[in-house]
Amino acid sequence: MVQRAQHRRIRDDGLQRGFDVLVASVLLLAAAPLMLVVSVLILLSRGPVLFRQTRVGRCGQLFTCLKFRTMVPDAAATLEKLLATDPVARAAWASDFKLVNDPRITRVGNFLRKTSLDELPQLINVLRGDMSLVGPRPVVPEELGRYGDYAQVVLQVRPGMTGAWQVNGRNTTTYMQRIKLDVDYALHRTLTTDIGILFKTIRAVTNP
Repeated sequence: MVQRAQHRRIRDDGLQRGFDVLVASVLLLAAAPLMLVVSVLILLSRGPVLFRQTRVGRCGQLFTCLKFRTMVPDAAATLEKLLATDPVARAAWASDFKLVNDPRITRVGNFLRKTSLDELPQLINVLRGDMSLVGPRPVVPEELGRYGDYAQVVLQVRPGMTGAWQVNGRNTTTYMQRIKLDVDYALHRTLTTDIGILFKTIRAVTNP
């Protein structure tokens, strides 16, 4: 019985990986002209086109997550100064790792985030095998401790470009709610679930 379940899991992993590679390849080719335009717009604000950050992947493996840069070049210094002088911002950051009206985000970056275009470079991460199209949120190493025992469950699968958290009110859910959505996905994921989340993501992006 256990062996049968393991074989089924290996088969499902293979199907999902094949699906990821096929869809990511098609999307990357289709989005190439748009990504070129976005790159030019980002360059106008000075600074690098891509934002690179270390994230935690499957089985705890670290990888470099790619995104279009949406913040000012000195974002780290800006955040440090804000947290040192604004107690409200400091409390929000400590609670959810998010800021309301984040002063680090550029005008172009704000548009990219609202439309999720900033995440297009992650298609490269999918092709590399770092990520899946659908999966838990890719977190930074210092954030993983907040998952507690849930981390063992979430790290069984690759993090995703989108996921249950993104189609269930990503801007309104609490941090713990996002964790529980990721855990539920990791425990019950199937290719059918992934396809459903992808369609919901398209609706969420096109009808914000």
